[in-house]
Amino acid sequence: QSYERIRKLVHERSGIALGPSKATLVSARLGGRLRKLGLDGFKSYIRHLEADASGEELTELLDAISTNVTSFFREPDHFEVTRKLVTKWRDAGQSRFRFWSAACSTGEEPYSLSMAVDDLVQNLDARILATDISTDALRRAMRGVYPERALATVPGDLRARHAKRRPGGDDFEVTASIKKRIVFRQLNLSKQPLPLHGPLDIIFCRNVMIYFEEPLRRALVGEFHRLLKPGGLLLIGHSESIVGDHPFKTLQPATYQKEG
Repeated sequence: QSYERIRKLVHERSGIALGPSKATLVSARLGGRLRKLGLDGFKSYIRHLEADASGEELTELLDAISTNVTSFFREPDHFEVTRKLVTKWRDAGQSRFRFWSAACSTGEEPYSLSMAVDDLVQNLDARILATDISTDALRRAMRGVYPERALATVPGDLRARHAKRRPGGDDFEVTASIKKRIVFRQLNLSKQPLPLHGPLDIIFCRNVMIYFEEPLRRALVGEFHRLLKPGGLLLIGHSESIVGDHPFKTLQPATYQKEG
């Protein structure tokens, strides 16, 4: 019963659909919260959660159960198609670019994007909005500090230019020139309409919608279409697809363009 109540709260507040098989996982991940709060069980935790008018405990809950799996230049073909389009738009005279990393996790995706387009948008008005529901992931993302092994997938020339070893350690930090292009914000994708305004050039929303039920996925696709400019790009995970009728042109698997 406690798990069902937690599952319902998570779905109501975040859109994440936890299946019945996730009870053990959720129990394990919330154990630390119970110990920190000095609570004797999940019934007490639910009472604490429901009584918290600030919403801070809900954020802690979502942080605990969110899966923040990401890497630099994950699904590299997306960065190649991004570079091609940005080059095309720039050569046609465009000087303002707006990108959105809709579930940026610990920051590898927006930093990869900033590195990928850096040489194309020098001295142009280019900004990346990076959002996530997890405040813990956002804190880590804003630091921009990663172990050396995390940078193994960054192309060598980009790594040499855009990540510097921190003094006295083995960690690397993303350079200020790459960071300054990015604005990090908390955003819950299940709360719609989204508090964003377009037009955006490219949206990355990869490996996120698989956690949502079909009505929310359809609503999100509609919001992405609203926010993108004509000809703008929507990139989703290769394990995902937009099923049924949708207002996009399919360029290749996981790559969609707003027509117009």
